Amino acid sequence: MSLSLPEWLASLEVRHPKVIELGLDRVGRVWARLGAKPAFPVISVGGTNGKGSVCAYLEAMLSEAGYRVGRYTSPHLLRFNERIRLAGREADDAMIVAALDAVEAARGEVSLTYFEHTTLAAMWLFQRQGVDVAVLEVGLGGRLDAVNLFDADCAVVTPVDLDHMAFLGDSREAIGYEKAGIFRPGRDAICADPEPPASLLHHARHIGARLLRFGHEFRIERGADDWLCRVEDRVYPALPRPRMPGEHQFDNAAAAIAALDAMRLSLPMPMAAIRAGLARAGMPGRFQVVGVAPLRVLDVGHNPHAARALAASLMAISAPGRRLAVFAMLIDKDAVGVIEPLVGVVDHWFLAGLGGDRGRPVAALAELFAARGLAHSSWPDVASAWRAACREAGPADTIAAFGSFHTVAEVLALTPDNPDG
Repeated sequence: MSLSLPEWLASLEVRHPKVIELGLDRVGRVWARLGAKPAFPVISVGGTNGKGSVCAYLEAMLSEAGYRVGRYTSPHLLRFNERIRLAGREADDAMIVAALDAVEAARGEVSLTYFEHTTLAAMWLFQRQGVDVAVLEVGLGGRLDAVNLFDADCAVVTPVDLDHMAFLGDSREAIGYEKAGIFRPGRDAICADPEPPASLLHHARHIGARLLRFGHEFRIERGADDWLCRVEDRVYPALPRPRMPGEHQFDNAAAAIAALDAMRLSLPMPMAAIRAGLARAGMPGRFQVVGVAPLRVLDVGHNPHAARALAASLMAISAPGRRLAVFAMLIDKDAVGVIEPLVGVVDHWFLAGLGGDRGRPVAALAELFAARGLAHSSWPDVASAWRAACREAGPADTIAAFGSFHTVAEVLALTPDNPDG
């Protein structure tokens, strides 16, 4: 008898000796045994921030054009099914279990991580379901990530910043090289970082990828009511404002348009589909508004680059009241780098601890804030901190919960339709 999806996921969490083990040898051997070869174009999306948003834009625009899209992203917030989408919907438990079973049958003696097993399952499912195109988000880095087993017909790298440094290196140059590993010789490589690491540019040119850079081969022009995207000598005019809030979302949307432009011969895209996709694409936890009076937003930002974008979005809000933060982070993330851009933006911090081996205790966070003289209070968990912020906030205030996917998930889990709990 097959395991249920929750049983499968619980098993995968503990069966491999390492949570993360980069490399393509083991996962490649299992994929070869599955005997599957993607019969559809693949668009891979890597980078430090903005990957999920770019995937959402690609899925929405391609779906509006009538394509059957398979989308694979990570991590999830509330349900594993969020990671694997088919034709605009989350794959159901039975589909995912069948795919996990297929990978297990092919695995034999090869040990796979949770991410490796589920990545193969997603691609096996996309093959079986006959998708027209797959949009794949890289999990960590690029060069040695399981997603990179599949040759991208077009690869996108979003802005590169410091994150996962224990695995990818301690500089933008080192990390940029790892991210550029998803580029392929002779194929289109979209770089959405306005100031990319030299290592990324060098690698793209060294392998002969066709590089399109934001601000060079593609760019945006903003108008009073709409905007346009130029990709080389082609213009995509009269575009609606992206549904996802934040000025950085124009850059993410432009990266998706550049990727679709590169794929225009194999995946023709009418302008109406691009406009409709921009207007409806969404991704939970990306400056997601979950309430008003006070304004309540959730953001999965957990590194310095994301914190700078969050600070800009908060400062752009016209609400006259205080800005309150509900903040919890993992211990292996750069807490100081995330805090600094928000000093002077946030009036009071409601600090919380996260559980698990990687969770940062609230006492450790409080030490950082006390040393900087920042107004804060400490709470045992995210739910307590969120409820306290909601009690204290006035109608004109703004509450932002951020610092980790776990932070946002714990707020959403209070009740998905009413995060006040």
